Amino acid sequence: MLSTQFASALYSPFAMLLNPEEVVSAMEHSELLNRLHSRVYRPLDKPLIPKGQFAAADFDRLIDETPDELELAELVM
Repeated sequence: MLSTQFASALYSPFAMLLNPEEVVSAMEHSELLNRLHSRVYRPLDKPLIPKGQFAAADFDRLIDETPDELELAELVM
């Protein structure tokens, strides 16, 4: 059985700040948390963030050279 002080610390929204060791210990020994099914999700797409200084400059140039909607609308008219 949990002591009153320990139980109240677990339900406090500030417990992780005040007593992180007790909270982690309670989570590790929790029957309900141990019964949860968990999965690790990883993104399938690679990020389009340029890597490195030169790649960033190339990316910026590509964006600057691509016509925006206003320029495309002027071409159509």
